[in-house]
Amino acid sequence: MNAGLASEPAFRADAKFVGEAEAYALLTHAGLGPPTHGMVGEPLPFTAGEPVVLKGLGEELWHKSELGAVKFLPFDAAAVASESAAMRGRVEAAGHRWLGGLVCARVPIAHAAGLPSEGFVSLTCGEAGWVVLCGFGGLQANALAKLAPPLRWPLALTTPRAALAELKAHLLGQIWLGQLRGTAPLTSEHQLGEFLDALWRLAPLAGTAGLTLLELNPVVLDETGRPRPLDAVGRREPPAPLRVPPPRGFLEALRAPRRVALAGVSEKEGGVGRTILENLRRCPALADGITLIKPGRTELLGLPCVPDVAALCAAPVDLLLLALPAPVAAQALTALIAQGGGATVVGLVAGGIGDGADTAGLGRDLTRLLHETRAAGRWTPAVLGPNFLGHWVPAAQLDTSFIPAEKLTPPGPAGGGLTLLSQSGAFLLCRRSRAPQLRFGLGVALGNQMDAALPDLLHALEDDPACRAVAAYVEGFGPGHLLETARAADRLRHRGVPLLMHRAGQTSAGQSAAASHTGAMAGDCELERALLERAGVKFSASIAAFDAALEWLGAWPAPLPGPVALLTNAGFESVNGSDLLTGPLSAAVLEPAARAALAAVLARHELAGLVAPQLPLDLTPMAGEDAFFAAAEVLIGTAGVLVVGVVPFTRRLGTELAGAARFAAALAKLRDAHHKPVAVAVDAGVEYDGYRRAFREAGLPVFDRIETALLGLRTLA
Repeated sequence: MNAGLASEPAFRADAKFVGEAEAYALLTHAGLGPPTHGMVGEPLPFTAGEPVVLKGLGEELWHKSELGAVKFLPFDAAAVASESAAMRGRVEAAGHRWLGGLVCARVPIAHAAGLPSEGFVSLTCGEAGWVVLCGFGGLQANALAKLAPPLRWPLALTTPRAALAELKAHLLGQIWLGQLRGTAPLTSEHQLGEFLDALWRLAPLAGTAGLTLLELNPVVLDETGRPRPLDAVGRREPPAPLRVPPPRGFLEALRAPRRVALAGVSEKEGGVGRTILENLRRCPALADGITLIKPGRTELLGLPCVPDVAALCAAPVDLLLLALPAPVAAQALTALIAQGGGATVVGLVAGGIGDGADTAGLGRDLTRLLHETRAAGRWTPAVLGPNFLGHWVPAAQLDTSFIPAEKLTPPGPAGGGLTLLSQSGAFLLCRRSRAPQLRFGLGVALGNQMDAALPDLLHALEDDPACRAVAAYVEGFGPGHLLETARAADRLRHRGVPLLMHRAGQTSAGQSAAASHTGAMAGDCELERALLERAGVKFSASIAAFDAALEWLGAWPAPLPGPVALLTNAGFESVNGSDLLTGPLSAAVLEPAARAALAAVLARHELAGLVAPQLPLDLTPMAGEDAFFAAAEVLIGTAGVLVVGVVPFTRRLGTELAGAARFAAALAKLRDAHHKPVAVAVDAGVEYDGYRRAFREAGLPVFDRIETALLGLRTLA
């Protein structure tokens, strides 16, 4: 073999296309064992008559056989040289720059009779870091992919051992390992494990060589069972500029500011800045901590004024809110950065910066300024927005939105461990309005994420003991956001903090709509999901599912255990609930001792003969609260989650406030004693809202029907 091909791989920095000769050098260095090979015109390691494959290599030539640039022949130096010259003519005639003739040894291939056995592997480096795609190769690869979709392995969150387990379950792995009826193994788990280890070594080597894509197709099994890549091509791209995240510590300034400056307030009521001010003044901690930026005034509405952001250099604030037109806000932020201090966090309220309305390139210029300043090690603030609708800290009565207080339902209990992050400010407000009972600790509207973005908030929450669960609404990931989001989610998971996500903007119409109002653009949603699910993210299939899961997290901000026990007084709830307890959402099973205890409960409450001691448990309308509670005490011992369905029309149930409060308190006490979540579903009209409220006030998640409760559980399962 040519010694240069086996040494440290070299590459041309100006070449985007990576031909097979260069790709083979990388494979060899990683230990992947490409065929023995050499270039025409150099000493070749073959004997006369040895079966070889001649390949004509051309710039941007991805499919050589279509140009007649692949030929199988016995090795003869003169014949190889002649055929290579002919290939060169065909390749150049098709418009490709000639890279040379590559001679490869023919690898004896193991086949599975009547079954496809060629594989395909690609390594790509993008927003998810290095990702390995593995599936069927060969001429029928597209058709086979519909039957057995390729596996995606984001290397940042996947180990070769985990990849091996998934490959063994895939149809390609089953064929290779002889797991199908009537087949024999072509390879071993050990050999597949070595192959995957080599792929994990290949990715950083390819990255060092500047590659962003490397395709191995086909990958075959030789006669010894070793996976061998027969063809390999790739592409290199200039490295993307590294994203420099906002400075650490901004979350504390956002959660508990002591000094706030606000620009854009007028004496006229009803304006954006004036409404933000009204909301700020309800925060007790800011009683003497609000400064207005108002040229030409020293006082406005009883508050001190300064002429511009220059005054903040000597008297810095935790939070600066710029409720100004886009060009004016951009000028103020530019001046703040230039002076080197004045605010820990800046909220850009205006739109028109970095979105479809930004015809002047304000967002582009500010993004570049922030990046270059940070990269040089100089001070910058953390910037939220543009389109920053505000944030919300219920325990501090802090609200920086421009929504009048009378337009929103007063919040429920403060001091919760649930954080809600949203690219859409309206989505955040709708959740606040719909679910005031949830124990939110923090809500942040991220806006366009020109600077501070979802991964930055998630990283800041990693070490926050007050955060016990996170929910996020996402319309797209900006450059450098996706992989960091996954890394932050993985760290939260290891701390026992679940992350629920609704990913909108997955269709072309949704992408266009997202870009128009937040500047977000969707990427490869399948890849995003593959990466984020490995990091522990729970995706909701709809906003209804998100809301149902949010109800659970608001009352039980921790990973939900399983399995599920259903306790109802209506047969239809038992039947429909059972239909939903499948897959990841499993039904609890009564052990003999629990069944006997349940039978005793039914007898004690005169329900024996009317109710079978089984799950789901239908107590019928004959049961009152005492029977419900006694049965619940038995069921919660055998289940991970208890869902109590109450159809409240029977006279056996006291739906007045006092009776409801006693029932709710008993269930809450049961939850606390067993450290297991308990939910209540009340399938009835608005006249029973007071009844539902009693359970919510006891800290229990409450749903309008069993189906909704299980939809939320399934989302989190």
